[in-house]
Amino acid sequence: MALLDTVRRSIVPIHREGWRFIAMFVIASFIVGILSDALFWIGIVLAAWCAYFFRDPARVTPLGEGLVVSPADGRVSAIMEVKPPKELAAELGDQPLTRISVFMNVFDVHVNRAPVTGRITRIAYKPGLFLNAELDKASEDNERNGFVIDTVTGVRVGAVQIAGLVARRIVTFVNEQEPVTVGDRIGLIRFGSRVDVFLPRGTRPRVAVGQRAIAGETILANLSETGPAHPVRVS
Repeated sequence: MALLDTVRRSIVPIHREGWRFIAMFVIASFIVGILSDALFWIGIVLAAWCAYFFRDPARVTPLGEGLVVSPADGRVSAIMEVKPPKELAAELGDQPLTRISVFMNVFDVHVNRAPVTGRITRIAYKPGLFLNAELDKASEDNERNGFVIDTVTGVRVGAVQIAGLVARRIVTFVNEQEPVTVGDRIGLIRFGSRVDVFLPRGTRPRVAVGQRAIAGETILANLSETGPAHPVRVS
């Protein structure tokens, strides 16, 4: 029984969005396997990678007033003050806000989570290009899906899913006017992308560019803290 419990804890769940893709790879593997054993094993490896891509591990989310957690697994690729997307301007305004960007490569978990607790007052999808999501102009030109969350203290926070070179579909799990708790699953981007978080201007980041972030766990900022970023040491 103890061994069985250990195995269960070791298996990472796969999100339901991934099962049909895994099935397609497996079926394709058997079809091409008729022609070549090598193609069969290549297909099986791709099916295993697809299962790995759609993994959905449990997360332990820190709780505390004003905490903003990372909505995505990946690397903090930029921290700057920029205007929010035009489609969110009615809720977030048209003045520069503090933006923290988290870039996901194809090996990161791609289930995105709510950065704060509150109510989703706006969801806005915008079709676009599929440029490298690390480029700054991807914020304007790429396909994206934006959320505005009203926190219990009245502060509005934005989160924008941005498609990348390989990503071709943004999936949303929530609806407008739906309440969310920090760390809740709110969406998924298939195959490499980026998520931007927009905070009130002057909010003090608790992360640095280049740092790894874990969705639902890494604290990006505290809405009650303002000023320059916390000092960091590169070793």
